[in-house]
Amino acid sequence: MKFPGRRNTKHYFPVTEKDRSTLLFSDIDMSKSDVYVVGIDQLLVDIEIEVTDDFLDSHNFAKGQSFIIEDQLADSIYSEFKNLGKVTGEYPGGAIGNTLHNYSVLSDASSYALGSIKRQIEVGDYAFKYLSKTSGLVDMSYLQPSEKPMGRALCFITPDLERTFAISKGCMNDLTAEFIPAQIVSEASALLISAYTLRNEDDAVFKATVKACQVAKENRVPVVMSLGTSDLVEARKDFLNTFIAEYVTALAMNQQEAEALTGVEDHLLATEKVLEICDLALITVGKKGLYLGSYTDDEVKRKSEQPLVTKSIVNYNEFEYSRAMRKSDCKKPLKIYTHISPFNGGPATIKNTNGAGDAALSALLHDISANCYHRDVVPNSPKHSSIYLTYSSISQISKYANRVSFEVLNQNSPRLLKGLPEREDGLEDGYWSK
Repeated sequence: MKFPGRRNTKHYFPVTEKDRSTLLFSDIDMSKSDVYVVGIDQLLVDIEIEVTDDFLDSHNFAKGQSFIIEDQLADSIYSEFKNLGKVTGEYPGGAIGNTLHNYSVLSDASSYALGSIKRQIEVGDYAFKYLSKTSGLVDMSYLQPSEKPMGRALCFITPDLERTFAISKGCMNDLTAEFIPAQIVSEASALLISAYTLRNEDDAVFKATVKACQVAKENRVPVVMSLGTSDLVEARKDFLNTFIAEYVTALAMNQQEAEALTGVEDHLLATEKVLEICDLALITVGKKGLYLGSYTDDEVKRKSEQPLVTKSIVNYNEFEYSRAMRKSDCKKPLKIYTHISPFNGGPATIKNTNGAGDAALSALLHDISANCYHRDVVPNSPKHSSIYLTYSSISQISKYANRVSFEVLNQNSPRLLKGLPEREDGLEDGYWSK
């Protein structure tokens, strides 16, 4: 597996501090670890369509939200805009599908997609496009076959680049609890889920998601959850708060979703409030970058070498050089925070923001799985003197997540088209071979 950033041997397996002995890659049995993540998704194809605000108003579509529409209406809209030349792209989509693809591209490690897909796949149809444009490292062998067509997400992009999703369900909710491979989930580095699969308790995929989370909890597999749109969060707020407190380790969301969940507008205070129900919070705030908050043990906290910053929390970044831990693994839990502005100020031109949050989450997943990999391969390393959730500090993770988001924003696809450059300017010079 590739580690977050191409670190030289000295930093790949840090050995320069007191009581650390030199390790060479030839001394290490890399076959000891089979690291992967598992994600439950509503498999969809994203169809990007350029529209006006008047179009959304004419259909009573809530701007910036995600909602279900009938298959016949989706067909009609697609045909109309295809003829007008306003369909700008058709990509394999779904928040979890995007994140799994990006994770495998970044880490060069495998992942498993759980969901439902059309049984009869033909060359050129949506199911074929989904499979052909997804990384070969994303294992699809546990998908549940369905007689229904592939789900579609009509992604309406208005002139202000806001995205509105109209979902034609197809077979996206057909995954049943019986199709959850418990053994695969129990040995994963992380289980990735979305609030979208928890939208309706009558859907089969709802029950499948709950079962997977139960298996993960029983085996201490971190559950990483991506929130849906703010409308969905508001509609399911009480349920989501209870569910997150019961099962979720890390929660990722944008600023609107964070406010809908917590009732707090301030990004930093919202991060603090999310930490009352889970162990790690990632909040993307558009042009203002992202916030990352977690716990660490007071005994192993590491003070930042950057200037301390006070916003709604005094000196909030004081211990941003610390690594994230579950609160339950801390003898004396300490909340830690970091904030970062967009990489290089953000792209000069943003074609659309579809997939940027998924990209940031894939970087976090990569770091979590890198920690599992290192623990398997070098279990006696001082890096595992405590039970850490991440390999890197939250400051370093924020830089990595920022960089991956930039890569997606700088292209016209919600998924990474390639890995990151050999040398990452967002990482400290000490991480690079000279």
